[in-house]
Amino acid sequence: MTTDALLWRRKLVVFTCFLVTAVTLVPVVMMVLVAFQSDTESMAASPSFWPSSWHPENLVRAFELVPLGRYLLNTVIFAAGTTLLETITAALAAYAFARLEFRGRGVLFGIYLATLMIPSQVTLIPQFVLVARLQGIDTWPGMILPHAFTALGVFLLRQFFLGIPRDYEEAARLDGANRWQAFTRVILPLAVPAIATLAVFKFIGQWNNLLWPLVISNSDATRTVAVGLQVFQDTNGTQWNLLLMAATVTTVPLIVIFFLTQRWFVRGITMSGLGGR
Repeated sequence: MTTDALLWRRKLVVFTCFLVTAVTLVPVVMMVLVAFQSDTESMAASPSFWPSSWHPENLVRAFELVPLGRYLLNTVIFAAGTTLLETITAALAAYAFARLEFRGRGVLFGIYLATLMIPSQVTLIPQFVLVARLQGIDTWPGMILPHAFTALGVFLLRQFFLGIPRDYEEAARLDGANRWQAFTRVILPLAVPAIATLAVFKFIGQWNNLLWPLVISNSDATRTVAVGLQVFQDTNGTQWNLLLMAATVTTVPLIVIFFLTQRWFVRGITMSGLGGR
């Protein structure tokens, strides 16, 4: 293929990516613009998405109508707690499936992986009944523990561990390291990109989780922002400018986290089982 053809192909790919990105960002831009509109303008039958006058005071009003700050703190606790626990449990289980030899390992991993085909809505009622019997309704353990174990995290980290040469671990064992030391001092440092990818996936997923917090939380003490936005709409009606201002505030932390972890996220995607290998 000639140089000119390669150049035009690259330009076409860049243009396509730019077009897809622009289309994807349209709803986000509209959300931010409507958030700064007046009450009358946002409720108009034929709204104009560009504000005729900007109203930054909508931010203060949104925090006054509902305890949005409390909801944000609750979401950080919920998302960070589930992310930390799943990262630990997934790393341990993935190492066992990737490195330890035991009877039925392949069958057990296949059964564990098959749970990915079960919708979370199917297990919602059994989980709720179990948490209720353990007196976990409207408590942090009741919210966090049921989401601390998933097969997706085990699969992702297992695929990454399989790509790490056994020579590194065997060299550590020859130097006197036991299995746990080889895992914590050799495998885990090499798996930082995959662990960061799993953590970002989990944190974003739990930040936007609505169904489980809606079922298990009964008060503002444990309500997350996803539930808080629903409460906001139920108590204040369709005040679109204030509702979208609250939604904008809850979106900003995710954007910041993604940009801070983008390097590890992309590297983990390309080097783990999600990279298409």
